[in-house]
Formats: sequence, structure tokens, C-alpha cells
Amino acid sequence: MRDATELKNDIWLAGVDGCRGGWIVALVRPDRDEARVEIVPHFSELAAARPAPAIIGVDMPIGLPDRTGPGGRAAENAVRPLLGERQSSVFSVPSRSAIYADDYGEARRKALQTSEPPRSVAKQLFNIAPKIREVDAALRADCALAARTFEIHPEVAFWRLNGDAALSEPKKVKSRCHEPGLALRRRLLIAAGLPRAVVEGEPPKGAGPDDLLDALACAAIARRIHAGIAKSFPQSPPRDAYGLPMAIWA
Repeated sequence: MRDATELKNDIWLAGVDGCRGGWIVALVRPDRDEARVEIVPHFSELAAARPAPAIIGVDMPIGLPDRTGPGGRAAENAVRPLLGERQSSVFSVPSRSAIYADDYGEARRKALQTSEPPRSVAKQLFNIAPKIREVDAALRADCALAARTFEIHPEVAFWRLNGDAALSEPKKVKSRCHEPGLALRRRLLIAAGLPRAVVEGEPPKGAGPDDLLDALACAAIARRIHAGIAKSFPQSPPRDAYGLPMAIWA
């Protein structure tokens, strides 16, 4: 039988972000300068991954409401005031029926019908609806996976890593990577204890530089969750019709 030290040394945590190749996964140790990055085609593969991450932090909405109020879910409304000029990166998550719509036109109609006051769905958010559905389906099908998976927003993660202060530089300008913003985020990740070689390394094929940094930011917050020092926004998260909590962690 392995002792407690051996079991502790086996623990990995994951930060996950959607990318062109599927999902970029940053695996880190809870308290050691060790990390590796890989691409997996499907989010559900993390359920059977070896090593199995004890905590998975993913940059994707978890918990889809039947109806929404002003500004989307309580989670979005809770974090926007923290981000200053970066708050536009927090999209309003529409209803489950809008996310599961077959096309953008139907999604807009469903969003308008299930929000008060009536609000459409952003095209940029609907473009990632297949990945939102992928996470939603995986978590509803696997309670154990759901119990160790947490929603993280990279800009909120970087706010936390920046001493609870909004970042001064965006990561993209006109849909192109903005090097000053990427450099700032790299410095924060290195200061948080992630390996410089990984933070400053090339992303794997199928992912961009911003995807890599976002996955690592999710991994940094996964460390905080594992240590019991992360907080959820809102503090008492509501749950959707399937029991999934609707909260952003940092």
C-alpha cells in the first residue's frame, strides 16, 4: 500500500481551454514546479485520463439556466465589476434552449423568448455553443466528472493573479494576439509558480498562444481550488435544472 506522500505526489490538476484542435489541457502539480501541455479532441476524455486530474478548471460556461435576467447569469454579473476595461470579455450566457439551438437565428429567437428583459445572444458566444454543449453533456452524464470540474474565466483568473486588480492590457486587439497583453499574462503565470519553460513555450499544434496562457490560468486557479482558497462568484451559486452549479471560480 502506498503511503500518504506517494499519493500526494500522484496528484495532478488541469486547466482546460477550447482551441482549434479540440481542447488544450495544462496539467500541473498542486505545489511543484511541474507542468505539461497537451491537446485532447473531446472534453469527455478527461474523465478517463491518466493521470486523472483531481480538479479540472475549464474556460467554458457550466450550468445553463432556463431563463436569464439582466446581464445573463448571476456569475457574469458578479465578476464584470472586477475587470474594468476587460469586462467586455464576459459574455452573457443565454438559456439552455438558446445554447442548444440548431442555428444562430433560432438561438437569437430562443434567447429573446427566455430572457427578461428580452436579450439576444452574442454571435461570438454562439460560435462556441458546440463546446458549451460538449461540456454540458459530459458533466450531466458523469457525476464524478461534474464534482471535480469548475468553471473559470481567464480574465477573472488573471485578475486574481494580479492581486485582485484588473489587467491594463488586453490579450487581443482586433482579433489578433496583442504581445504586451500576452507578456503581462506570462509574467503573472510565472509569478504564480508555473514553469517558465512551459509559460514561454510554443503552444501545441492546434492551439494559439492565447489558448495556452488561458489554459495555464485555469490551471493556476485549479491549484487554488485544490488548496481550498478559491472563491466562487457568486458566493452561493444557483444550480441549473440538472443540478450543475452556475459559478465562476478564482
